[in-house]
This record gives sequence, structure tokens and C-alpha cells, in this order.
Amino acid sequence: MDDSTWDGDGTWSIGELARRAGVTVKTVRFYSDRGLLPETARSSGGHRRYGPEALDRLRLIRSLRTLDLPVPDVGRVLGEEAALEDVVARRLRELGSRLAALRWQEAALRSLRECAAGERAERLRLIGAVTAPPSTAALARFWRRELPVRLPAKLRASIVDAVVPQPPADPAPDQVLAFARLHALVSGARPPADHWRSPAGRSMCGRTDEEVRPAVLYEGLSEAFDLASAELRARRAPYGGDALDCFVAAHARTYGARDTPEFRRRLRVLLTVTADPVLDRYWELSGELSGPLEPTLGAAQEWLRAALEAESASPGDRPFPRPAGTNSAE
Repeated sequence: MDDSTWDGDGTWSIGELARRAGVTVKTVRFYSDRGLLPETARSSGGHRRYGPEALDRLRLIRSLRTLDLPVPDVGRVLGEEAALEDVVARRLRELGSRLAALRWQEAALRSLRECAAGERAERLRLIGAVTAPPSTAALARFWRRELPVRLPAKLRASIVDAVVPQPPADPAPDQVLAFARLHALVSGARPPADHWRSPAGRSMCGRTDEEVRPAVLYEGLSEAFDLASAELRARRAPYGGDALDCFVAAHARTYGARDTPEFRRRLRVLLTVTADPVLDRYWELSGELSGPLEPTLGAAQEWLRAALEAESASPGDRPFPRPAGTNSAE
């Protein structure tokens, strides 16, 4: 190291340190004032003096700041109060959130630019009500109101996780609009749903409210929806196969009944009279948000309802013949 500019005590002035580091005196003073760059001594005139280790430390500070790490985080790394990898990991999470917000805002702006002038005010109202990146809290609250109150907490949480779609990380303009419409839909005033107390629900085998077991239904529907989703991915038309049998069995267990033609007839009535336009719209918008490759639970429910209707149209009220390549439980 060239020490020709050192004073007799082997230290540099603040100006010399700044020159060697390629920064301004103001920058050196800034980091010194915040305790990131300790001085070695003071001159007889009270000026700051720095040892050779200050140059390496200043270069490290500059490197960390180039990565846009906040000054407090730089101080924790230098003071060994925090590991560099932990600070970097947290910074990456923050950047990920910022990037997601920017991508969402870009798609939102494109949605506004591409729509007809007459639609722009309404579209702006919808999109402007959603944060960037968007939160799904309103959707989760909607489903917690919709689900039966007697569901176990763990089951309720798993259902909410399954029915609340996650906004895409890199959305298209149409997906931003779909989420905004979904957010507006669930934010509207709506009394809690209670199909169990509806006339059709009470007519299912004459069960009282206390005898109906909604937890049994939702646990059984999970398997039925998985089977129906596989049929949807295979692009099979609704038919009376394993998915439908599982769907009906879940309802039968819920009401303490047997799976008979009469029970299936009652179930068709129940599904018809308890059809909900709000939920239908919810699943439509969820499908626009997630894309056509992954069926929503609403699509699976509709496939099963259509399969039940199709079965009733077949001779003898028997299930439709299974398409080639499907499993048979007969």
C-alpha cells in the first residue's frame, strides 16, 4: 500500500480517505456520524483521522449500499448483530413484494389503456379498490361467513385455503380485472348462507339441524372434487361414474341416509333450489384468474351437478355408461 500520504502516526485525513475510496468527504462524514466508520484518532486541531482498515470497511459499506441495503441493516452486518445471508434473504423478500406490486400495477394500467373509453371510469373504480400486490383477505372473510359455523377450525381453514385463489405473480390485464371484480363481489353486503335450514335442506330425510353433519360433507366432497377435477382435465363430459358416486355418498353420510334413486332425486332438488348466483359468479371469476388448465372447485361442483342431472335422464334412473378408459366400480 502506498503510504506516502500518511501522516507520521500512520493515519489519513477524511479528505485522503475519501479520495482513495472514490467517494466524497460528505459520504465519509455521513457514515462516520452514524457509527459505521469509526475514526482512529483526532488531530491536534480536532479533525478526524482514519487508519488503513477504514478503507476496506468503507468499500464494504459501499458494496452493501449498492445492493440497496438500508443503512441500519448495513450497521447490523458490520456489527455482527445479523448474518449477511439473513439480511440478504429479507431484502430479497422485500424486493419480491415490490416487483409483484409493479407487475400488478403495470397490468392494471394496461387494462385501463386497452378498454373502451366508456368503460374506463368503472374499470378504474374496480381496480382502484384493490391494493398492489393484491390481498386475498376479503375473499377469506367471505368464505368464513359462507361456511357452516359448526365446522372444525382446522377443516374450515383448509377449505378457505382451497377456495381462495392466489393472484398470479405476473398477471395479464384480464386477470387484474377478474380479481378486482372478484374483490368487489365478495365485499358486497350478503347475509350468511345456511342451506341446512332451508326448506329443501330440512326435507333431506327429515333430519333436524343438529343431526346434519356438515363436517362429514366437506370432508367427503374433497375426494369427489379431486375425482371430478381429473375428469375435467381429461375433458370428459359429465357422467355417472366414481366421482358422482363419491359426491352422492358424501351427501348421504351427511344426512344419515342411504344412496338410493329417491335420495339422488332429492339431492338434485336441493342443488337446484340452493343454487347461488353470487357463488356461480365467484367461480366464474376464479376460473378467469387461475386460467383454464386448473379446474376450480366450482367447476368440479358444476361437473358433478351436471352428472347427477345427466344420470336422471338415462333409462331407469341409472348412471350413464362410463366412457372407455375409466374405472368401473360395478
